Amino acid sequence: MNEAEYKAFYDRVGLSNGWDFSKLKVLTEGARADIYEEVKRACRPSDLLLDIGTGGGEAVLDIRDAALLLVGIDRSSGMIRTAQANLAQVGAANVRFVQMDAERLDFPERFFDIVTCRHAGFNASQVARVLSPDGVFITQQVAEGDKLNLKQAFGRGQSYEETDGTLLRKYELALAEAGFMDIQSMEFDTEEYYRTPEDLIFLLKHTPIIPSFGHEKEDFEVLRAFMEDNRTEKGIRTNAKRFTIKARLAHEPGGIRI
Repeated sequence: MNEAEYKAFYDRVGLSNGWDFSKLKVLTEGARADIYEEVKRACRPSDLLLDIGTGGGEAVLDIRDAALLLVGIDRSSGMIRTAQANLAQVGAANVRFVQMDAERLDFPERFFDIVTCRHAGFNASQVARVLSPDGVFITQQVAEGDKLNLKQAFGRGQSYEETDGTLLRKYELALAEAGFMDIQSMEFDTEEYYRTPEDLIFLLKHTPIIPSFGHEKEDFEVLRAFMEDNRTEKGIRTNAKRFTIKARLAHEPGGIRI
């Protein structure tokens, strides 16, 4: 997908589903990346938290008791409308959702104690500008090796031709250049087993894992063969590869290190 196609896709998903995949029946084996568990441990009751690429706001609403104020932003109007609807159902007075581009954060300098970003792009310099001197940035991203057997079956996919680890290194360097230090990263490669074909099809239709899935007439035949080749007693096998980065701002010039 090019940028315009991805934005249109993201808006459609935002209006129809948000970023909520909680109803999928999927078994996971191995350590899973979950930055919001780390966020709950790091948060103080007086903290202000910014969540970049908040989607339908599901994760922020789940941790709403962890901080004094939580602000979720997303560039997609569809996602924000879904987030507002989710907020109305929960009724959390300390949560706000705003449409905003991560490339230009419209907040005062040093305003937030914690900034998070899951499966979305971010601008390291912008994060550094709005983060307090003692604040922490935590991000979780999809690695190039995610859903590898699916991408190999289709011969295309999200970051399919990129070397695994490219995005991790790019973000580590960007954070260092923006003045962050104590940059800690971890990689996770989890086995996933989707219980039914419908679960896997829902995932493919609501994510860009296989760009334009279903638009090619061969797609469902490829998927049928993939499911036959990867069917196990536990479900249809694939993988979820993620990485996390946790970083703090350097207190003094020249204190940058990885």
